[in-house]
Amino acid sequence: MAGIHPYLDRPGPLALAHRGFSRTGLENSMAAFAAAVELAYDYVETDVHATADGVAVALHDATLDRVTDRTGAVAELPWSEVRRALIGGVEPVPALEDVLGSWPSLRVNIDVKSAGAVAPLARVLDRTRAHDRVCVASFSDARRRAVLRRLAAPVASSAGQTLIATFVAAASMPGLRGFAGSVLRGVDCLQVPATFRGIEVVTPATVAAAHAAGRPVHVWTVNEPAEMRRLLDLGVDGLITDRADLLREVLESRGQWNPAA
Repeated sequence: MAGIHPYLDRPGPLALAHRGFSRTGLENSMAAFAAAVELAYDYVETDVHATADGVAVALHDATLDRVTDRTGAVAELPWSEVRRALIGGVEPVPALEDVLGSWPSLRVNIDVKSAGAVAPLARVLDRTRAHDRVCVASFSDARRRAVLRRLAAPVASSAGQTLIATFVAAASMPGLRGFAGSVLRGVDCLQVPATFRGIEVVTPATVAAAHAAGRPVHVWTVNEPAEMRRLLDLGVDGLITDRADLLREVLESRGQWNPAA
C-alpha cells in the first residue's frame, strides 16, 4: 500500500499479542511481553494510563483493583506506589518506557485509555524515538489526535469509534462506498472488532472498502482458531489475540507465519 508507515511494513497478516501473552492472567506484564517475544511475535498490543506524577504505565484498567494486589485509581497515585502493585500478585506494573526499551525492535500497538495519558505517552515516544515502531489507537478519536499533535515525528494510528462507525455505515451502503475511504484520511489502519452490539463490522464490503482506501484491517480480540481462519479467509490484514500460541499455529498451518528474521 502506497505511503505505508514503517510500523505496518511487514508482510501480513500481522499477528499481535493482546496485552502480551499469558495463560495465567499476567496481562500487560513484562513477563507477558517476554512470552510473546519468545513465541517470535513482532507485535504486541498494550494500553496506557498515567500516574498522578505523569508516568505512562502499561495497564488496561483505570484502577489497580482487578489485576493487581493493590487498589486505587492509577491517575490518583504516584509512580512510587503504582510500581509496587503486582499483577497477579507476582509481576510489577511496568512503565511503558521499560516495555519500549527492553525490546528495541518490538512493534507496539498502544491504546490510549485516558486523557491524562496523552501528554505522558507523547513524551515517552519522543524520548525513546519509538515513532517508527508504534501505532497509537484509542476508542476516542480526540485522544488519538491529541497524541499525534504533540509528537516530534509521525506515528501510525488507528481509527477510533466515531470514525469506525461512520466508515462501516458508508461501506455497507453501495451508494456511499466511495465516501467510505475518505473517512479514513488521517489514520493508517482500521482496528476493529468482528462485531459490535450485534452489528457485523468486518464484512467483505468493509474489508474491500478499507483496502480500496489503502488501509489494512486488523481485528480484535480473536481467540478461537475457527474464527481466526474465517477472518483470514475474508482477507483481513492482522489479528489481535489473547491466544498468541493458537494464532501462530493457525498462521503456520496456512503458510502465513511471517516473523522478522
